[in-house]
Amino acid sequence: MLNKLVSLKNKKPNKRLGRGTGSGKGSTAGRGTKGQKSRSGYNIPRRFEGGQTSLIARLPKAKGFTSRSAKPAILNIALIEKHFKAGETISFKTLLTKKLVVDTSRGVKILGPGKLTKNLKFRDVKLTKKLLEDLKNLQSKKPTKLAKPTQNQSKP
Repeated sequence: MLNKLVSLKNKKPNKRLGRGTGSGKGSTAGRGTKGQKSRSGYNIPRRFEGGQTSLIARLPKAKGFTSRSAKPAILNIALIEKHFKAGETISFKTLLTKKLVVDTSRGVKILGPGKLTKNLKFRDVKLTKKLLEDLKNLQSKKPTKLAKPTQNQSKP
């Protein structure tokens, strides 16, 4: 208990600034004479360089901008042609099972220098305009059945 007592001799009251010349911190109150730092409300931003063109303004500006939107995973049509048979459905699930895509959170887009030759079904996958045209052309073409010659036509 006695060891926690604080000596009153060491407790010295703080100096009250600007309370007359006799107080020891009167007139300028320890701020020096004149200048921006001696005035009330003094606060200069850290980037301020005394009127000199600031570093931020002196540095070269980067051209353009970087897009924040997430870009889809890109696949080539040649890979799709290689790994899928005609009539199969291409979706996130099938692409993951065949290990053509690792992450589908950003979506998948199929691009390609190449041509779509198989009639495939696409689900939740983006395609280029050219591939969409190829797909429509393939779907519009229906397999034509060859007509068997009848007996009447075969005889002269």
